[in-house]
Amino acid sequence: MAIAPAQIPTSFGHELRACLRCRLVKTYDQFRESGCENCQFFKMEEDHERVVECTTPNFNGIISVMDPSRSWAARWLRIAKFAPGVYTLAVSEALPEEMQAICEDERVQYIPPKRL
Repeated sequence: MAIAPAQIPTSFGHELRACLRCRLVKTYDQFRESGCENCQFFKMEEDHERVVECTTPNFNGIISVMDPSRSWAARWLRIAKFAPGVYTLAVSEALPEEMQAICEDERVQYIPPKRL
C-alpha cells in the first residue's frame, strides 16, 4: 500500500517553512490548515502556535521525492519512510525540547541537525 503524498507547496517564496522533525516543506498556511503529513502527532492544524514551534523558514536546498522507498537520495537524507513530497536538505534549528518530548512519547525518532 503506497503512502499518500504530502501537499506540494503552493508557492516558492519567503512563506515556505520546513518541519523541524521530518524536513517536509510547505507554506505556513498549508501547515496551519492541514499540519505535517509525517508528524501528525504535533497537531499543527489544531494549534497554530505549533506551526511556529515545529517549523522554520531557515533551511538549505529543496528536493522533490516521488517514491521515497526507491530513492537513494531519500535514503541518504533519511526520509525514505516519509510521504512523497518536497523536502529540504537541511534545517538549521533544533526542535524545541517540549516537541522532542512529544516525539519520545510517540516513540518517533528525532535526529537534531548536525550544526546549530
